[in-house]
Amino acid sequence: MTPSVSIITPMFNSEVFISETIDSVINQTYKNWELLLIDDCSNDNTLKIIQPFLQAHSNIKLIKNQVNSGAAICRNKGIQAAKGDYITFLDADDLWKPEKLKTQITFIEKENCDVCFCSYDLINEKGDKLNKRVKALEILSYTKLLKSNYIGNLTGMYNARVLGEITTSNLRKRQDWLLWLAAIKKSGKPARGIQESLAYYRIHENSMSSNKLSLVKHNYWVYKKGLRFSTVKSIFSMLVFLNEHFFVKSKQIIKINKT
Repeated sequence: MTPSVSIITPMFNSEVFISETIDSVINQTYKNWELLLIDDCSNDNTLKIIQPFLQAHSNIKLIKNQVNSGAAICRNKGIQAAKGDYITFLDADDLWKPEKLKTQITFIEKENCDVCFCSYDLINEKGDKLNKRVKALEILSYTKLLKSNYIGNLTGMYNARVLGEITTSNLRKRQDWLLWLAAIKKSGKPARGIQESLAYYRIHENSMSSNKLSLVKHNYWVYKKGLRFSTVKSIFSMLVFLNEHFFVKSKQIIKINKT
């Protein structure tokens, strides 16, 4: 029997990109999926834009928050509502290449792994390719992931048949990192990385990755609040993180030829 996949997409004022994002799911060569759109009280045209998709595709479903709650709550609601054998995530401004789901599911079943991710390319707000690729590590242990988040959330997938329901802490930022840490810890096996690039990650001018102060603050809270480390251990972990992020992980970003 063909495994099913639940795709979770939080939305908040996503009118600019959401159509293209949904199209990248509809255009997947792998067809046994459901797309759960969790709207976080958008006050733009997001809900109007997605209506034709909801009417045309019974496997695209809408969940609406009563109050604005943040990405963590949205993802948790999606996970709790998901019916798929596998669970994966796609933010409302990112894109998948057509072979993404098929390639990942084939890889997971062949390699018998519980958590899988892949390389991805970078695009700007207009969708222009930046000719940069973030290469996935082939093997990713819990210890390595604890040093820095090596899983692009738009590429991660886990086996819900094996791991069950995995939710994350209610942090406004970086909660996806906590989710993948929990998944690998529960699995007891390393995550496996596909070297092929299967997605496009959209870089925004005001993104957290370009704001060094936010980078420090939000990652510290991952250790302190998310993982409940002591203050001393959280500070030490942040020093390890900064070294890993700037001097080790940065080497995973490579230039690619224009296409």
